Amino acid sequence: MNVSLREVQDGDLSAFYAHSNDPHGIRMAAFTPDDPSDRERFDAHWARIRQDPAIVVRTITEGSSEAVGHVSVFGPPGKREVTYWIGQKHWGRGVATDALRQLLEAVPERPLHARAATDNLASIRVLEKCGFVVTGHERGYANARGKEIDEVVLTLPH
Repeated sequence: MNVSLREVQDGDLSAFYAHSNDPHGIRMAAFTPDDPSDRERFDAHWARIRQDPAIVVRTITEGSSEAVGHVSVFGPPGKREVTYWIGQKHWGRGVATDALRQLLEAVPERPLHARAATDNLASIRVLEKCGFVVTGHERGYANARGKEIDEVVLTLPH
């Protein structure tokens, strides 16, 4: 596996959009926009992300320049969170873990936080492999599931 991170390029957005509209990915992520298929809203969201100097966002590639996902750190100091999304055909091979580890090396600030639906065991495992520990549980409305669900809160300490 040859996972690397690079700056987001305009051409990556079509892959990100396709990933964010995969029914399995939507279910796993749970906390998605009301309508992931709204391309105009998607483009506006990514324009804001790319213009915000406080957000560290990288495209994940594997063995080529093709975007297989993205990983980022966002939020105010002391409450910064990590997030990632990997295209389904790349699941289960360590891509998310490797990409998150690389991002954590590039962003030394701590603590960092993360959240995942409690039934998203693969994502929780990625976070734990990268040093995050469960620090709480909450409930939140998951657009992708149309109801409130349980969520695990994790922290990467100092």
